[in-house]
Amino acid sequence: MGHLNNGSDESAQGSDVGQVLRNGREILLQGFNWESHKHDWWRNLEKKVPDIAKSGFTSVWLPPSSQSFSPEGYLPQNLYSLNSSYGSEHQLKILLRKLNEHKVRAMADIVINHRVGTTQGHGGMYNRYEGVPLPWNEHAVTSCTGGLGNQSSGANFHGVPNIDHSQNFVRNDLIGWLKWLHNFGFQDFRFDFARGYSAKYVKEYIEGARPIFSVGEYWDPCNYNNNGLDYNQDSHRQQIINWIDGTGQLSAAFDFTSKGILQEAVKGQFWRLRDRRGKPPGVMGWWPSRAVTFIDNHDTGSTQAHWPFPKNHLMEGYAYILTHPGIPTVFYDHFYDWGNSIHDDIVKLIVIRKEQGIHSRSSIKILEAKPNLYAAIIGDKVCMKIGDGSWCPGGREWTLTTSGHRYAIWKK
Repeated sequence: MGHLNNGSDESAQGSDVGQVLRNGREILLQGFNWESHKHDWWRNLEKKVPDIAKSGFTSVWLPPSSQSFSPEGYLPQNLYSLNSSYGSEHQLKILLRKLNEHKVRAMADIVINHRVGTTQGHGGMYNRYEGVPLPWNEHAVTSCTGGLGNQSSGANFHGVPNIDHSQNFVRNDLIGWLKWLHNFGFQDFRFDFARGYSAKYVKEYIEGARPIFSVGEYWDPCNYNNNGLDYNQDSHRQQIINWIDGTGQLSAAFDFTSKGILQEAVKGQFWRLRDRRGKPPGVMGWWPSRAVTFIDNHDTGSTQAHWPFPKNHLMEGYAYILTHPGIPTVFYDHFYDWGNSIHDDIVKLIVIRKEQGIHSRSSIKILEAKPNLYAAIIGDKVCMKIGDGSWCPGGREWTLTTSGHRYAIWKK
């Protein structure tokens, strides 16, 4: 049985976290792609802060800012060094200050499943951390990835030492670092590779460092059969729900279920967008206040393109997530690299969402879900359709407010 949100899931949280989740009016921008480290990134983003704020984003997810073995930042070594391939600590500080001045929060990418060692230790592996802050030994590394710690509490990230979060000294050190990051100017956290360690540790880290908003990347493959994607993805979304529960409901999670279904639906399979109970089929349909929806990110899209959304259906995707419950995320490439018209069309959708008071727990009534057409009313204030099927809402109270290739939005 899926975990259905009953509206009382915020009760036991700290006021800052609880306030943002209760309010449910977050709109996130992923502020980088896989190639951003090549382009003087902190300075580049700093110039865009006024536009980011004017467009209506509440938080910008930044790439990992600590010194890393790889330029993209996902093989960290010295966590306390904020001089990275994206720019210097000074440039980062200027960016964070400017975001704060424009009342946009900065989200840190927290990569703590694994850490590249500096020194050879047990077994001849680089599983010691001498000469840098947090000078851990092999006991900080899981036994399944060459250390002397305990077995991992999650999936392994292969090829590098995985951190053993069951060690008290490790968790204390990480909480200290997260508090330091928060004090530096990062108000929100995104937890990378959240499958790699138990959600109970994420709960402890959030309680210790008290970010305003947190989201986890719990990415498992969707369920497929010989004919493609299964219609029923309940077991997939349940795994993400279980992870959110494991964090004490303190963290949201990226809605990979909705992404997987939506990118098949737009190819003429819109029937996928209504589950057997008449609800949205992703995490959004079961626990919308914790579902962070998105179209693509630096892994699924960009130059990696591991699981890309079909390019010619992009605005249908944004028309869906920006009018629907959940917490929508816009990808940097789509907003800034795909032309001014897409940028402006996305802004129009954000404006409608804000003006009509759509939030993460807004009600939804799905009116049509057939091969060439999907239509729904959200919050009783917005009506939308996507697909090439002809459709418009009945009643004179609805006014067409924006439309484009295979999508249209009406408001009351």
